[in-house]
Amino acid sequence: MDRKKTENEKLNRETTVTEKKLEQIGRINLDLTYYPGEDFYCDGAIEDELLRIARDYSVVEYPKLIEESKSWEILYHLSKQRENIVEWLPITKEMKVLEVGSGCGAITGALADKAGSVTCIDLSKKRSMINAYRHMESDNVTIHVGNFKDIEPSLDRDYDYICLIGVFEYGQAYIGGEKPFETFLNILKKHLKKDGHIAIAIENKFGLKYWAGCKEDHLGTYFLGLEGYPDGGVVRTFTRPGLEEIFAKCGVKEYSFYYPYPDYKFMTTVYSDDYLPKQGELSNNRRNFDRDRMQLFDEKKVYDSILKDGLFPLYSNSYMVIIGNELDVKYAKYSNDRQPEYQICTEILKKQESLFPFVVRKRPLTDDAEEHIRNIEIAYKKLKERYSGSELKINRCKLVEEPEKNEDAVSEAALQERDTEKAYVELEYIEGCTLAELMDAHLERDDTDGFMKLFDKYCELLAYHSNIPVTDYDLIFANILLSVKDMTKPFDACDNANWTLIDYEWTFGKQVDMKELAFRAVCCYILEDKKREKLSLDLITEKLGISDKDAEEYRQEEKKFQRFVTGNRRSMVEIRDLIGQKIYEPETWIERMTTLEQKSRIQIYTDKGLGFREEESYFVEDYSDNKELVQLQLSVEPGVRNLRIDPAFAECILTLHKAEFNQVPVEIMTNGTKLDDSNSYVFNSEDPNIVISLEGLPFEEVSFLDIDYEIAFITKSMAGSIEEAAKKRFRWKA
Repeated sequence: MDRKKTENEKLNRETTVTEKKLEQIGRINLDLTYYPGEDFYCDGAIEDELLRIARDYSVVEYPKLIEESKSWEILYHLSKQRENIVEWLPITKEMKVLEVGSGCGAITGALADKAGSVTCIDLSKKRSMINAYRHMESDNVTIHVGNFKDIEPSLDRDYDYICLIGVFEYGQAYIGGEKPFETFLNILKKHLKKDGHIAIAIENKFGLKYWAGCKEDHLGTYFLGLEGYPDGGVVRTFTRPGLEEIFAKCGVKEYSFYYPYPDYKFMTTVYSDDYLPKQGELSNNRRNFDRDRMQLFDEKKVYDSILKDGLFPLYSNSYMVIIGNELDVKYAKYSNDRQPEYQICTEILKKQESLFPFVVRKRPLTDDAEEHIRNIEIAYKKLKERYSGSELKINRCKLVEEPEKNEDAVSEAALQERDTEKAYVELEYIEGCTLAELMDAHLERDDTDGFMKLFDKYCELLAYHSNIPVTDYDLIFANILLSVKDMTKPFDACDNANWTLIDYEWTFGKQVDMKELAFRAVCCYILEDKKREKLSLDLITEKLGISDKDAEEYRQEEKKFQRFVTGNRRSMVEIRDLIGQKIYEPETWIERMTTLEQKSRIQIYTDKGLGFREEESYFVEDYSDNKELVQLQLSVEPGVRNLRIDPAFAECILTLHKAEFNQVPVEIMTNGTKLDDSNSYVFNSEDPNIVISLEGLPFEEVSFLDIDYEIAFITKSMAGSIEEAAKKRFRWKA
C-alpha cells in the first residue's frame, strides 16, 4: 500500500512537471503554473518604478538611487540592510531554502548567496519579476507565482530552512479559517526536513516604538496593535507569549527567540536570550522611514529602565523566531553602512564542549573587506607589543582560514554550518563592565573626582610607549573592559582590576597625539548619551591642555575619519531625514497650546469713575469662537462709564466686524495702529486693548455690548514691521 502511494505521488509530480508554465529572466526560473492571470495585490506606480530599476540598473547602483529618490518604498525594497535579518543564519551550499512571500526580493539574494537552492513563493507576478531581474545572475532560484494554498501541495518536503520574513502576520489572508496561524504553521512543518528550521520575522505588537508613538506598521494607525486590533482585519502581530501559545497548539517544542534591533526590517543588531542588550546600547530609535510619528518619551531612557528590570523580550520592537534546534549564533552586529572594504559582521557564538561559553567572531561581508579582517590580527600583534608591560591587555585574537578542530575553536558542527572560504578572526569573549559604564556610575553619583581618577588612568595607559608608530584610533571608553562586577564600589575597588582592550579594528601604523585620542574618546562618550552631558568638556580640555584651535582641528580629523570609513554613503539617519517623515512631540504641542490659550484669553475691564482696575475686571470664559470669528455679548451694569476689552496677551492683527451697545453702533479707541481705511488694526504690544466709551448712551434694564472680530497672532518683529509700514503709508497719504 505504501509502495502504491509512493508511485501515485511520483506520477502526480511527473504530470505536474509536464504542465508547468515557465518563463526565464536571466538565469531565474519564473514558474507561472498556478498564476491566476492577474495580480490581486499591487502597490501601484511604485512597482512599475521598482521594475524599471531592477531591469535597467545593477545592484551596486542601488545605494545612489535610494539616496536620490528620497522614497520610503525604494529604500524598503532595495536597501542592502534588508538582508541582515537572514544573513547571520547558518545556511550552507548543501541546503535547500523555501522563502514564502518573497515579494520584490529584498532577502532572496542573501539566501541565494548562502544556499544550494532557493524556492520562492509570491502572489504577485510583477513583484516576482522585480525579484527575478535584480537577481537574474543567480542560477539556484525558482520563483513560484500564485496563491500559497494552490502551490503548497507541489512543494518538496525536505527544506532545511523555511523563511517567513514579514509574512506570518498575514496568515489569515494566506490560509483563512478559524485558526489560520496554527493551520499555516502546521502546513509549513510538513515541508521541513528533519532537524530543519523555520525562521519567522515579525513585529511585536507590544514593541516599545508603538508605545512611544509609532504607528502600527501595516495599518498606519496609532496604538491599533496595543489595543488588540479592535477594528478587525486580516493582519495580526503578536507578543512573545502570543507566539508561544500558537507554537504550543502546533506541538512545536524547540524554538529560540531572537530580538532584531531596531527592528527586523533594517536590523543592525540581533540579540538573543543568551545575549541581551546592555543599558545604553539601544539609542538608534528614530526610525520612522514610512510615515510620521509622535514621540511620547525618550525610548533610549525607557529601554534602559526595561533592561534594568529584565523585561526586554516583552518590549523588543520585532522578533526573529527560529523553530528547530538551538543555533550557535547568539548575537550579531552589522557594520554594512560603510564602504565595501570595511563592511563586516561581529558575532558572538556559543561554544560547544569548551571551557569558555562564548567566542567573538568578526567576518567580512564583502570580498573587499577580507583584507580589513586580516589586518585585525596584525593590529593585535602590534598593539600587544606596544602595550607589553603596561596594565592594558589586548584581547586575544587569531586569524582563521580553515576549520580548526581543537578545543579552543568553535565546534566542528558550527564551523560546518558556515561557508569558511573567507578568513575571519576569533577573539576571546571577556566578561566585565566597560570603562564607559564605570564612568557612568561615578557621574550618576556626581562623583567628579572618581570619574577623573578613571580618566587619569585611561590617559596614562593611552600614553604608554606613545613613541611606537602604532595607534588604535578608536580606543574609546566603550572598547575597554574592566574585570569589575560591582559598579557601586568606589574607584579604589577598580584599582586591581584587569583593563582589556576588546576591540581594536581601527588600528593604524602611525603615531597619533594622545590628547587627540583622549579628546575623541570623551566626545564619543558624551554624544552617546544625553545624561552624560553633565560632564563638562571644558574640564577635560583644561586638564589635557587643549586649546580651542586644537579642539577644532581634532573635530576636523574626526570628520575625515568618518568619511574614510563610510565614503560618500549616507547613514540611515540621514536617509530618514531625506525622506522627510516628521516626528511630533506632544509635549511641545501641549506647551504651544497652553501658551496659545494664555495668549487668547480675553479680559474685560469696567470703569465706574475710578478708571480701569484689576479688581474691576474679569476673564471671559464662555464665548462663540468658530476659529475664524470671535463673538462676544457682554452684560453691562448701569453706572459703567467705559469698557475696555483686552482681546489677547500677545502681538496680533485684529479685524473688527461689529461693535454695538444695545444694538446701536459705537466708536472704539485702541492702542493699535489702523491699517488703511479698513477696520483692521495691528497691535505691536503684548497688551492690546479696545476701549469703548458709554458715557451719554442710554442704558436699558439689561444692557448688552456685542463685539465681533477676527484675530491672528504674529511675532513681535512682524508686528513692528507692519506697524511701521502702516504709519509710513498714513504719513504719505497725509
